[in-house]
This record gives sequence, C-alpha cells and structure tokens, in this order.
Amino acid sequence: MIGQVRSFNRAVTQRIGALDEAFLARDLPLGQARVLWEVGTDGVDVRVLRSRLDLDSGYLSRLLRSLEGAGLVAVGQSRADGRVRTAHLTARGAAERDELDRLSDQAARSLLRPLSDRQRDRLVSAMAEVERLLAASAIEVSGCDPAHPAARSCMRAYFGELDRRFDAGFDPGRSLPAADAELTPPSGLLLLATLHGDPVGIGAVKLGGTAEIKRMWVAEPARGLGLGRRLLAELEAAAVASGARIARLETNRTLGEAIALYRSAGYREVPAFNDEPYADHWFEKDLGQ
Repeated sequence: MIGQVRSFNRAVTQRIGALDEAFLARDLPLGQARVLWEVGTDGVDVRVLRSRLDLDSGYLSRLLRSLEGAGLVAVGQSRADGRVRTAHLTARGAAERDELDRLSDQAARSLLRPLSDRQRDRLVSAMAEVERLLAASAIEVSGCDPAHPAARSCMRAYFGELDRRFDAGFDPGRSLPAADAELTPPSGLLLLATLHGDPVGIGAVKLGGTAEIKRMWVAEPARGLGLGRRLLAELEAAAVASGARIARLETNRTLGEAIALYRSAGYREVPAFNDEPYADHWFEKDLGQ
C-alpha cells in the first residue's frame, strides 16, 4: 500500500506540473500560486490560511513575503483586530489569479482531452473519491475540554440540528444532563474532530463500570468520511481503558443514520435504561467481545 501511495504521488506531481519552476508557464512556482489562489478575492486571515493549507508558519511567511515582493499580495493588520494579520490581493495579484484560473482550466482540459468519454468519467469519479479519502485522512481527533470554544460551537450545532429534526423540537434543559465535569477525565472524555483546524465533529463518553456514549455529532461537510464510526471506536477504546465492560447509548427514531451506525458497530437494542424524554431506542454493547 505504501508503495502504491508513493507511486501515485510521483505520477500526480509530474502530471500537474508541481516539479516545474514556473507553474503553468507563469513566474510563480506551485506553492506561491496555490497561496495566491487561497488568499482569494476577499482576503484571508493569515492564521486561517496556514491552517487551511497545513503549512508551517515560517514557510507560509516566506511564501507571503515572496508574493509581496512581486507586488501580488499585501499583508497587514486586520481593521477589526490589530492582533490579526490578513493577506489581500493587490490589483496585479487579482489579475494574476484570474490568469492562473484560466490556465488551470486549460490544463484540466488537456488532461481530459486524450481520454475517451468512459475514461474521463472514471478519472473524474476516482479523483472525487481520492479527494474525500484524503480529507478523511486529514481529520484529527483528540481529547478536548468541554468548555473550549470549538467544543461549545459543535455542541450548539448539534443541539440546533436536533431541534430541527425532532418532531417536537429539542430543549437541552429537558434532556438528561452531560455536564462538563462528567465529560472531563477521569469522569469522562470529550473528543473533538478537526479538519484543517476547523471543528467538524464531537463525541463524548461518561466513564465508569458501564460507559455512556453521549453527544455524537458530525458536521454536514464531514459526513460520509467514516468520522462517526471513528469517534465511536475511540470512545469505546477509552471506555475499555477505564475498565468499562459495557457501553450504552440512547437515540431518537428520526436519527436513522445514527441508528444504522450503532447497529453495524455491534450495539443491540435493549429495554429503556433511563428516562431520557427524547429517546425512542436504547442500545448496549459488550466491550469485552
């Protein structure tokens, strides 16, 4: 598998021109061209740019200085927050970005042109699948303080989705609690998933002899990447490490995709074990199997 990945990387870097000193026959190497494109017409916070491209801050600074030196980008303090640096395209930079867009479309056409219609469909479909799998491999999952702003943001989005989807809406005050202290070690754990620095999912577990899985949620852009299953597996591993032998959870009948995930992960439906007012199904799994 490693050999195939490396072979793919070599083929792609050669075919897209990543090895060329001047990408698309312009005066910019690929790295600078990509940063120019990502700055975009509206400008961008430098921290956001670094996170989006997964670049070392020092290397990104050098790329931006090169673009500034070429008169394509201007970097300065944000008007809204003097502590934040932002990058904006100059008029010359905007024109260069437009030209890079035109040449990139032309390069894509030249890649597709020699292929038959069937080959084009296969290539584009394979590219879409590779893009999604690369996104899945870039997601990072780690323990997080439930009071962290990113965790709070995910929790609000989670509650908001439940309110939209449940027949009678959702009021967190009526639901059984999962307080911050219950989701903080050693009492529990909250996992936060991020993609290029952006929060895209959470999952939590109350630890004990019987573990309780709570707050499972994945943002819409990250669905279909296997993140829900990954979060569930990591929560179960944490439960086992704490000494738990059984994992339990409850869910609402409208969350069909969650129910399918739990059943495929080995959970079996059991009689109600709590009085959660929003639950229609209760599940249990033997973690020792």
